[in-house]
Amino acid sequence: MSATNLPKQSSGEPAKTQPAPAVVTGSGETAEQALARAQAAAQAKRLHEANGICADVLAASPDHPAALALQGIVAGMAGNPDGAVVLLRKAIELRPGNATWYAHLSSLCRATYLMDEALAAGQESIRLDPNNPEHLVNLSLIFVDVDDRERATACLLRAIGLKHDHADGHLALAQTLLAAGDFDPGWMEYEWRNLTEAGKATMPAMTSAAWNGMRIPNGRLLLVGDQGYGDTIQFARYIPMAAERCQELIVGCSAEMAPLLANIPGVARYCHRWTDVPGHAVHCRLSSLPYLFHTRLDSIPSGIPYIKAEPGRVAYWRERLDASLPRGVRRIGLAWTGRPTHPNDRRRSMALAQLAALGSAGASAFVSLQKPIPARDIPSLALFPGMTDLSGDLADFGETAALIENLDLVITVDTSMGHLAGAMGKPAWILIPKAADWRWLLEREDSPWYPTVRLFRQQKPGAWDGPLQRLRAALAAELESVAA
Repeated sequence: MSATNLPKQSSGEPAKTQPAPAVVTGSGETAEQALARAQAAAQAKRLHEANGICADVLAASPDHPAALALQGIVAGMAGNPDGAVVLLRKAIELRPGNATWYAHLSSLCRATYLMDEALAAGQESIRLDPNNPEHLVNLSLIFVDVDDRERATACLLRAIGLKHDHADGHLALAQTLLAAGDFDPGWMEYEWRNLTEAGKATMPAMTSAAWNGMRIPNGRLLLVGDQGYGDTIQFARYIPMAAERCQELIVGCSAEMAPLLANIPGVARYCHRWTDVPGHAVHCRLSSLPYLFHTRLDSIPSGIPYIKAEPGRVAYWRERLDASLPRGVRRIGLAWTGRPTHPNDRRRSMALAQLAALGSAGASAFVSLQKPIPARDIPSLALFPGMTDLSGDLADFGETAALIENLDLVITVDTSMGHLAGAMGKPAWILIPKAADWRWLLEREDSPWYPTVRLFRQQKPGAWDGPLQRLRAALAAELESVAA
């Protein structure tokens, strides 16, 4: 269970053996009535309203456990997991025995890297409610973080056994299998992502048939970029393979991706609005192509580069960099933060100042690949020789690709920049959080998806010092070898 999702049952419900006092708020409501309104507001994402109602209850009764718990859950939803942990701890201390509160506490502790407490709270939620599939999936994520994948899998199988159509459970199982390189069952389970709440929202109701990989010699196939930018770039390698099985292939994706995808061999037409999509016989999500093509570790399509920048834009950026950066030094692209709405962004992104040691690793010039640059990071640009804010000129991924084509190395956290550099065949060093996304597999420093990529992994959730030290040493050695 995510700390940002409320359970269907009100998390403010008191334990049956310990009825809550009949607190009356200033408006004349009982606390239970007020918290029911707060619960509804939180489920509707009206977080300020929900927090205000909880505050009213707590003004009348400062130690009301259910109000503290719900206020903590709302704080987690609002992006304040540290404050949420404090509130839930207090609620549980005042009234232990609520499995839902323990489940939320475990998820929030996981988000703040308090792994021992996360594990203990998650296990307590199962002890109190052993047949709750949501809590089992939540606990499985913690087991993955602490490298106990056997128990993570056991939790997921139990959750799916209790609720066979538990899409989030199936997806978590898919990610566990794919990370281990067990691709055949992994891709099968990965199809369940389309039935998660997030997956359902990626496409409108379709009137064409779902493509099963069959040949369509007299019809159109629509491929839809249904996931994030990095996923789209990773799976774009399959587009020519799909084009071989139909008369005409249409790609539908965001406008920003058009310069990368529209010119891939086999693409007859590119659409970034649903209203522009022509009639077609079948459709398929781009992220389903590895499953349909029965991809295994030894059969990942390896035609790199499969993303190419437009030559005219490459020439433009070459001239611009030549005019602004010193000659004879390595040009290094840097990306340090991803899309804030990404569910794993807190784990993968960092402040630019955390990378400051790279600026003194040797003779080099840095180029920012960030769009936009967070306001907090602008003062830190000066720590990196040559680096300025180019975000105003990176109008789309075509411009970014042309810029990367003129670089010697890309250093990035786990974002689309790593995928783009890898798909272009450019050297890229990627800082990988723990637990890593499934596509980077386990323990490896290389990637079968991108031969030019090198991975620098966290050994402990939230601990960036180790991989940053290794990366800085590797960069110093690289720059020294060039200078020699």
